[in-house]
Amino acid sequence: MTNKTKINLLLDYLKYLKLTGIKEAYKDFIKQAENNSLSYLDFLLLNLEYEYQTKNSRKRIRMIKDSKLPIGKKFDSFDIKVFPIKIKQKIKGLQTGGFLDRKENILVFGQPGSGKTHLLCALAYEQIEQGRKMLFTTCSLLVQKLLIAKKNLELEKIFKKLSKYEGIIIDDIGYVGQNREEMEVLFTFLAERYERGSVMITSNLPFSKWEKIFKDPMTTAAAIDRLVHHSIIIEMQEVDSFRRLAAKKRLKEAG
Repeated sequence: MTNKTKINLLLDYLKYLKLTGIKEAYKDFIKQAENNSLSYLDFLLLNLEYEYQTKNSRKRIRMIKDSKLPIGKKFDSFDIKVFPIKIKQKIKGLQTGGFLDRKENILVFGQPGSGKTHLLCALAYEQIEQGRKMLFTTCSLLVQKLLIAKKNLELEKIFKKLSKYEGIIIDDIGYVGQNREEMEVLFTFLAERYERGSVMITSNLPFSKWEKIFKDPMTTAAAIDRLVHHSIIIEMQEVDSFRRLAAKKRLKEAG
């Protein structure tokens, strides 16, 4: 069997076994093995390790795309120094991802521009790096999708689809003025998610004003009860707006 035939056979095997990483790099690995007199075991490990890393990298890219997370909202662009020590400690504890294992919720309250969304997105990006499935959605978009599913008698189907995510960020819950039907599907989702998976919520409204969201006092109390039962609450009301700080900085530099 000629070398050309062997290479063609190798490529056929790699294609059939879907070892695309090795297929891309095998020539370099052969040269490396020849130049460094690698043992058969070392050569095999070199190939498999590269394949493993390639597959993991592609998996992370797919998971980030699937998560719908805003681009760039990671910890490397998040100024944690402006936060009080208690909030810093909570953030550090959350970065391990243990809250997902415990099915705990994260509830972040604060004024617009205080970094609520950026914080939760940064946490989600870190969890994806650990192989966990995360999802970002605004509250309004989630409610609309749930309403469509309800109309098509597919609520159970969408709940099953959402259950694959270990953590779901629901952004800006305070900005949505639901009518009764919208409130009902949002409450149904939170009840379905209760103790089955983490929700990560941002809101500019404290709990005392959540009746504006759920309209009915009993429904409001029931929703809050489910969210708070297993939760970590971060209060960011005293943190100045990042957007305001950035504007002040630009004005100072321009002056």
